[in-house]
Amino acid sequence: MHPTGIPVITAEQTADILRHIDVREAMRRVFTSLAHGQAVQPAQKVVLLPDCRGDFINYFGVDMSRQLLGAKISPYLVTEQKPVITAWTLLMSTADGMPLMLCDASLLTTERTAATTALAVELLAPAEAQILTIIGTGPVARAHLRHVLTLRNWKEIRVWSRSGLQTAESISSEAGIPEGLLKVCGSAEEAAKDTDVLMLCTSSATPVIDVKRLTRPCLITSISTNAPGAHEVSPQALLEMDVYCDYRQTTPAHAGEMVIAARETSWTAESIRGDLPELVTGNAVKPFYKRHVFFRSLGLGLEDVAIADSVLSFLRKQDK
Repeated sequence: MHPTGIPVITAEQTADILRHIDVREAMRRVFTSLAHGQAVQPAQKVVLLPDCRGDFINYFGVDMSRQLLGAKISPYLVTEQKPVITAWTLLMSTADGMPLMLCDASLLTTERTAATTALAVELLAPAEAQILTIIGTGPVARAHLRHVLTLRNWKEIRVWSRSGLQTAESISSEAGIPEGLLKVCGSAEEAAKDTDVLMLCTSSATPVIDVKRLTRPCLITSISTNAPGAHEVSPQALLEMDVYCDYRQTTPAHAGEMVIAARETSWTAESIRGDLPELVTGNAVKPFYKRHVFFRSLGLGLEDVAIADSVLSFLRKQDK
């Protein structure tokens, strides 16, 4: 017997629902489940399309504390114009194996990525951090800004983008930043000077900042893109930083700078000081900021399951 009437949630619907969801707490919950052995995070699976026509990445996750399993499939399709990128998440019940919801994951991916970085900033950034820098001004960068805005008592927020199209007024208005707090800089170097937290939020496949030119130790976060070997910092720089990641069991095998560093330098995955399951449960050593701290988020299926679960929970509450 096939199920009927499972929700199929569009991007427009998720845009409204997201306003009612605490995504960072959803990420904290699922990383706690992972730490306690109640969740399983398999490695992502990349499938190449024939004739160099693109690929699709499969993200999987199981959270038994919520009786859920799920998969997100994200195609990257090469066309004569710009590439087509979509993402859909399917949630299923571990109680009876039946589907629960299918949702457009495009906006959800942006939000869970930003919320994961925000969780890392909450747990890793110096308590006295006052200067925040964001490289990038696209949707992912703006989501990062929204999610970290209240995490520290920021005295100055700086942004820089290669496109240079955004104004301080438009970014401040969208994110709800108090007047005069945000500064649009003329270069990455200007934006990063004496910063406390440096968030790299770009789609660049090559380094966007020279770590050696940073003026004092800071927290650097990176998400990068799904291009092969993509990295927002030099792989060699990992040797000079305290490295953390979202999940040590899977991230080092796929994050571009880690793969290259392990292949071409003396850096190894064993030198990772902690991941989010260890950080949220207090089982990782916090950084001392004698040198730069690097947090790398690759994106996990469990993050997709967690945010889709929050969407489903919201819908169920509305139906009551």
